Amino acid sequence: MSAPTPQEVAERALEACTADGCVVRVDETSEANLRWAGNTLTTNGLMRSRSLTVVATVGSAEGTAAGVVSTSHVDADQVVEVVRRAERAARESGPMEDAQPLVSDVPASPDFAEPAPETSTDVFAAFAEQLGESLRSARAEGRELFGFAEHDLTTTYLASSAGLRLRHVQPTGKVEITGKSHERTRSTWVGVGTRDFTDVDVAGLDAEIRRRLGWFERRIELDAGRYDTILPPGAMADLMIYAYWSAAARDADDGRTVFSRPGGGTRVGERLASRRLTMLSDPARPGIQCRPFVADMASSSASSVFDAGLPLGPTEWVRDGELRALLQTRHSAQQTGLPVTPAVDNLVLEDADGTGSVDDLVATTDRGLLLTCLWYIREVDPQTLLLTGLTRDGVHLVEHGEVVGTVTNFRFNESPIDLLGRVEAASASSRCLAREWSDYFTRTQMPAVRVGGFNMSSVSQAS
Repeated sequence: MSAPTPQEVAERALEACTADGCVVRVDETSEANLRWAGNTLTTNGLMRSRSLTVVATVGSAEGTAAGVVSTSHVDADQVVEVVRRAERAARESGPMEDAQPLVSDVPASPDFAEPAPETSTDVFAAFAEQLGESLRSARAEGRELFGFAEHDLTTTYLASSAGLRLRHVQPTGKVEITGKSHERTRSTWVGVGTRDFTDVDVAGLDAEIRRRLGWFERRIELDAGRYDTILPPGAMADLMIYAYWSAAARDADDGRTVFSRPGGGTRVGERLASRRLTMLSDPARPGIQCRPFVADMASSSASSVFDAGLPLGPTEWVRDGELRALLQTRHSAQQTGLPVTPAVDNLVLEDADGTGSVDDLVATTDRGLLLTCLWYIREVDPQTLLLTGLTRDGVHLVEHGEVVGTVTNFRFNESPIDLLGRVEAASASSRCLAREWSDYFTRTQMPAVRVGGFNMSSVSQAS
């Protein structure tokens, strides 16, 4: 007996459901990976998985309750059991504050009946050949390369008792490479996100590793303090992703976040930066395309299970330095009186006056620091969005437009929102990969920026 198709799973769940409403999400995922260490390929693998989530809704005089059950083990016999568990959860729950009518009148995806495509190790064919060249070069030059490449294809099928029949295929890939000197006293990191690995320039990444390791030739003692600091696009992505995740309109309206207006309400409409900085999300953004509809299977201050199926479009969160929107469900939009602007799975920051690259920022810096990446980022104060974390894999001193050596790593304390107001210069925006949050969020385009007075609060012994 063959396994049911994802469409059959979804339809079977809907047919079995006896609740007032039902939303079903089936994700078909295939993953390929390649790993290397000490200039040698070590492992490669291929995995497939399916997950099922059922949302059952039950109405009463008091309101509408929802029960959500997810499982990663799905066969024909288990579908009905998952539905029954979701129904029990809904009937045992109280009314949901964010309850809304299930989304309807959304045209079905024309490819809903199509099967889920799968990735394979073939996606690495050209990449692996280039990587082999870099591993041989590193071996000959007394360097070591460690890293991994991952690619997955996730096809989401979303169906509901209100008529939704939506499908989206999401390719996601990334490469992370750590380069070390053979004595392992020097370490640097590069990473890129990709949809299909055809745009990954391995030779270029390796050249950047070689150049950065050279900056360690001269080590310079430097105390903690505030320094003009150049953050490369990946470091900016780590900070801006955290700010994005913290931008729930409901939390802001409740007075709990950096986006809260003193005295009540949100800061939408306020200027956050004097520069013409624009932060946006767009499911159709070339190179970082993502799912064009809501598929949230949990309710929080920034999401609602009742919004599953809502179409997503371009959303400007910040425009020319002004806060224009926050993460909104239909419920929070009613609360705040602002438009419905759900989260989108990509993020772009652009500076209208930004040009050139990281090297151009270095060339125009009289004295400052150049970071490689950030790590272990944690929140200190939600009211200011003060974050703390560590620099990692190289902090370099810039003097008179050139990198002159390497200093120690630091612990930093900074608010990404306050930081936007202190951007002195920016490069053009480019596809990049966050270091810490790339397990969750890979589709970003950011500029490198030079920020005045970045707070390196203490010296760190982390390497």
